[in-house]
Amino acid sequence: MRDEDFHKQNTLPDLIEGTRPGPLPKKIGPYRIESLLNKGGMSYLYLGLHPGTTQPIAIKVLSPKFITNQEMVARFLKEAQIIGITDHPNIVKLYGQGTWEKGLYIAMEFIRGVSLRQFIQQKSFSHKRALEIILQVTYALCHLHTHGVIHRDLKPENILITETGEIKVIDFGIAQLQGEGAETQFRRIIGTPAYMSPEQKENPLSVSYPSDIYSLGIIAYELILGRLSHGIIHLSLLPKNVRDLIEKALQNDLKRRYQDIVDFITDISATLKSWEVHPPESKEELSEEILDLIQQTRATLIPQKLPRWPQIEMGIAVQEGITFNGFYLDFFHLPENRLCVIVAEPSETGVASLLHGSILRGMVRMAIQQSFYNGKKDLHPIKMLSGLNQALFEDPMRQKFRLSLLLLNPDKDTLSFVSCDFCKLIAIPEGSKKPRILSTPNPLLGIDPNTTILETADNWHSGDILLLTTFHQSDDLPTSDELLLSPQPLSETHLQRLLSQKGVSMKRHSCVLSLHRIF
Repeated sequence: MRDEDFHKQNTLPDLIEGTRPGPLPKKIGPYRIESLLNKGGMSYLYLGLHPGTTQPIAIKVLSPKFITNQEMVARFLKEAQIIGITDHPNIVKLYGQGTWEKGLYIAMEFIRGVSLRQFIQQKSFSHKRALEIILQVTYALCHLHTHGVIHRDLKPENILITETGEIKVIDFGIAQLQGEGAETQFRRIIGTPAYMSPEQKENPLSVSYPSDIYSLGIIAYELILGRLSHGIIHLSLLPKNVRDLIEKALQNDLKRRYQDIVDFITDISATLKSWEVHPPESKEELSEEILDLIQQTRATLIPQKLPRWPQIEMGIAVQEGITFNGFYLDFFHLPENRLCVIVAEPSETGVASLLHGSILRGMVRMAIQQSFYNGKKDLHPIKMLSGLNQALFEDPMRQKFRLSLLLLNPDKDTLSFVSCDFCKLIAIPEGSKKPRILSTPNPLLGIDPNTTILETADNWHSGDILLLTTFHQSDDLPTSDELLLSPQPLSETHLQRLLSQKGVSMKRHSCVLSLHRIF
């Protein structure tokens, strides 16, 4: 849909059949009620008319079932307080608040518009127009932050575009005043996970202004790209002239992120000004076909389902980085009942690394076939990796790869592990509280064809737990509580704890694979 077709969109929300909460009230406070607009988790939204001007008003009332819930009442009243202290053209206006016969209400500006989410799904804007919209949101954030308000739930659904093209930020239901004490004793998710900053996910009750900037960075990424991210960010897809400022807004490390929304405004304004002099080339925009191809390639490189190996219960957690890097994971059931896991990634990042990862996948599978299915008894990973290293060195693409190989032999209760500047293996024997860290001092594959590749071996018995993790620079071991979990929640919990550490890079994929030998 083109920008000029906006007027053809329905600007009023549609009610779902069965959402009406009983008879429609005739009045709420001084406002005459015309219809029910929407029903949320804790409130109802009505269309009302101002008694003096007959101007349409949005009336939000707290659901009757929460009237006796002190926390919900306090949150509802705080929303009115926060909207009341702001007065900005890009923020919904407060017209009144009070009590009525069934509880509490907030009277707000009725906005004839549609959410930004709809436009993202329709890919409605040019890159320039997308950045202009984000700039209007930054103005709203600047006003909020100046008044000590942290929104905490910025997402496309909470940003409306009016029929005249204005931007309105709405929904301050979980907004917080800077320096304000926690409103609840319970630690739970407060916000929308796909748009939450790392620090908000770690502690939802302790956020700051850069947390809002992170959320806006996600929205900007989606609006420019023209599709929802679902929490998966690949900056390589963005035009080069906006990539740097979005990357800075999405820094995992707070110290490296924009600290003040004014700085974000300055950089966006500078980018827009440069576009007036040198308009971005249309070739920067990726077609839908290319994006779909990228998704298919990623799905090939990372299996969607784990293999079923009778002797092992497995669990895996993968956190995608903000740039493409051709991360590759594969499983092989070899002759003589041997089990093999290979994890690898190109040393370079970017969209091209997906091609490099795909080429590596083909070379690995060929090497596995030639080395382990040739009828010989000398099944040894070192010979296979040495041949792969030689092939990569001679290949015209001249790419270097990090790679780790884990070979399990349940018949002999042994394992072999090789890491070429990549994963480490944590081995936890059954009943032991002293995990062993296994690693090998090998360089990247493809650097030197004469490299002598080293491996390490260990015992592997029934009941033992293995953790294969890409956090090769971290010595964090699984906690005793984590080891009580089954493999899938163990992988997820351990990964999230590692990602929450300061200084952990979010650019590349992060992975934790858990293997628990059953018998």
